Amino acid sequence: MLWFKVNETKDEGVDQSLDFPGAVAIAFGLALVTFGFLRVPAVGWGNWQVYTALTAGISFLISFIIIEKTSKHPMMPLHLFANATFSGANLLTLFLYAGLGAGMLFMSLNMVQVQGYTQLQSGLTFLPFTIMMISLARFAGGLADKFGPRLLLICGPAAAGVGLLLLSFIKQTAGPGDYWTTFFPGIIIFGLGMSFTVAALTAAVMGSVSDHFSGTASGVNNAVSRIAGVFANAIFGALAVLFFSGALQPRLKDVNLNYQQKQEIMAQSSNLGDAHVPYGITTDEQTMKKMFHESFVSAYAKIMLTSAGLAFLGALMGAVFIRSDSRKS
Repeated sequence: MLWFKVNETKDEGVDQSLDFPGAVAIAFGLALVTFGFLRVPAVGWGNWQVYTALTAGISFLISFIIIEKTSKHPMMPLHLFANATFSGANLLTLFLYAGLGAGMLFMSLNMVQVQGYTQLQSGLTFLPFTIMMISLARFAGGLADKFGPRLLLICGPAAAGVGLLLLSFIKQTAGPGDYWTTFFPGIIIFGLGMSFTVAALTAAVMGSVSDHFSGTASGVNNAVSRIAGVFANAIFGALAVLFFSGALQPRLKDVNLNYQQKQEIMAQSSNLGDAHVPYGITTDEQTMKKMFHESFVSAYAKIMLTSAGLAFLGALMGAVFIRSDSRKS
């Protein structure tokens, strides 16, 4: 459809060189930072793998900024960020999509590991979200064209934050039968917020730059959204283990086990809701399972509250930076 319906635009008068040094620096930087955070649940913050990967990754990311500043053909022209709307839209994207990625991941884990949903049932629970994103996109785009993107980029992320906030209050449920009164309301409000945000966000990004940089601007914004999701899952995964172990430890105080056995149980924290009593430890399995589930629900609530905070921060970026009549860069 793109081949037949969308005209291709090219700038024939410029050098077509690619920014290979920038591409290498950003790829290694993002990979190493992500790897560092992913290793935290398994080996802890003080392990050499973590701080070496994070240090090297941050160094590569700094190198990427320097390369882009000095390159004749940067893959991410830094002068685009001089436009407040472009910078604000990308900050909004970073915060909102980090909340989106973490929220959807831990909601799925909660459903499958604690609430008794099958993986298929967990996937189907997101259908209302998907349907709204598809059916409301054109309407939201029309509103952005008519009134400008600013109001939608304040109200949309704020509504998404309210949805995530509602989802954070969910405790232990009776399973899929309780879906309509537990997860469904939050998913609907979350989905509405995202549906009214996406089209307006695209309009803000593309409208803030000249046609000459439209492809670059779109690429930067899409990259930011993917990076936000990957980083959120890596960082929030490490945080979830800390929250889980912090909630589990006081619950083990009254259990009749020795220190070594308690440490073996604490080592299960990296499995979150799938934690189980280690082999050889004889204790009430149902009691331990309840402790594991309660600890996960506690960690889930904190993760979802943080995700809601990120969505509200995105709304703040919309209020501070987005201008419907922005000058193009």
